Amino acid sequence: MIRDLDPPMTAVREVVARALAEDLGLLGDLTSLAVIDEAATATGRFVARSEGVLAGTAGASETFAQLDPTVRLDWQLVDGEEVLAGQAIGKVAGSLRSILGAERTALNLLQHCSGIATVTRRYVRAARGKARIRDTRKTLPGLRALEKAAVRAGGGFNHRECLSDAVLIKDNHLAHLDLRQAVDRSRARWPGRIVEVECDTLDQVADACAAGADLLLLDNMSPALVREAKLLVGGAIPLEVSGRISLETVGAYAEAGVDYISVGAITHSAPALDIALDLD
Repeated sequence: MIRDLDPPMTAVREVVARALAEDLGLLGDLTSLAVIDEAATATGRFVARSEGVLAGTAGASETFAQLDPTVRLDWQLVDGEEVLAGQAIGKVAGSLRSILGAERTALNLLQHCSGIATVTRRYVRAARGKARIRDTRKTLPGLRALEKAAVRAGGGFNHRECLSDAVLIKDNHLAHLDLRQAVDRSRARWPGRIVEVECDTLDQVADACAAGADLLLLDNMSPALVREAKLLVGGAIPLEVSGRISLETVGAYAEAGVDYISVGAITHSAPALDIALDLD
């Protein structure tokens, strides 16, 4: 599981290039081109309007680098650090036209990623160190690498980056064949890969153990049922829980003795952190 807080730069460059093309259109920033002198310069500060956890600085930096590499950007905090309302995050200086042209794209990435990091940190704290918080593949298309980096910035861990990373046998796979066959075929086709099995009942937990699964995903089980599953496997196989986990319930699941708690909401439902660019 990756813990480096920066997303791969290839992914950052692709995301930023698409975002700038989308925002600038064919002619660029018509307003700034009309009312801002070409030689005008400015300085400004990225300021948090509410408290949270910073993430997404790589995307914001790349936005200015692609639009105008002469613009200077100086971050006063790094991804993973907590910010207070009113706190300055970084400074920018250079062409006013360029700053205004990059502003929205940079803020969109900062706000979105910082929102994910902030929500992730809340879940991590609620688990009180008794289980690792992991994300899911419930991410916005094209933004997965940045969103998963934001999860890491919040103190969480990543599940599969993509379908090629590991085997996860779910209920829709088991509509085609039985659990033991699914595990056997997975091992034969992908030796050395982790084989995880989603379990909805204690009977499935027992079957998955007997089949030799490496990891069990307990889906939509109550904390009480998770405790029973923990006793059933006897510590022989790591356990993960998922399904309708909330900030109110994550602590109970962590207390139940699981190793991982997967929460789709930290990516698909995280509100953006309020961050602004204030020009001096």
